[in-house]
Amino acid sequence: MNKRILILIAVLFLLYGFKRENKTVFAQKGDEKMATGNGLTVTSTAFKESEMIPSKYTCDGQNISPPLKWQNAPEGTQSFALISDDPDAPMGIWVHWVMWNIPAETNELPENVPQTKETADGGKQGVNSSHLYGYTGPCPPSGTHRYYFKIYALDTKLQLPNDVTKSKLLEAMEGHILAEGFLMGKYKRR
Repeated sequence: MNKRILILIAVLFLLYGFKRENKTVFAQKGDEKMATGNGLTVTSTAFKESEMIPSKYTCDGQNISPPLKWQNAPEGTQSFALISDDPDAPMGIWVHWVMWNIPAETNELPENVPQTKETADGGKQGVNSSHLYGYTGPCPPSGTHRYYFKIYALDTKLQLPNDVTKSKLLEAMEGHILAEGFLMGKYKRR
């Protein structure tokens, strides 16, 4: 009897974990509804949706952040957050940029945002998978990878320490996302 209960609990735990994992991976891999159904439109003057990211913004170039612009923020937006990642990395999702508390009146980031803990307008930058603050560009070991630049409109400013990672930022944003959108670019080393 006890063995059956333990097996049942284990199965339920696995199903719950599988459900959560699928939800996370689905959103990270770029749910198309996310781009059009939740309000924000994200663009760049450097590349268009699903096009190749110029090498200037990668490890093969200057490794600087691309310019990003977004529109259609809903009323009540208090700040924006940004997560950029590569779901095609061989060792799991590689995070290239984590940023939050981008002021609500801001609707774009210029090219080459400095790699500092805090930006000139008060935005905060967290730790990426390279263990650096700010942006690090695409540098895939092989093949063509997809890079998502996701912008989130939040109903609050987040009180977080500077050493925040993507997972901690996602956790802090839970229940505060008013709208979101993304731009996806690709890159392959030559």
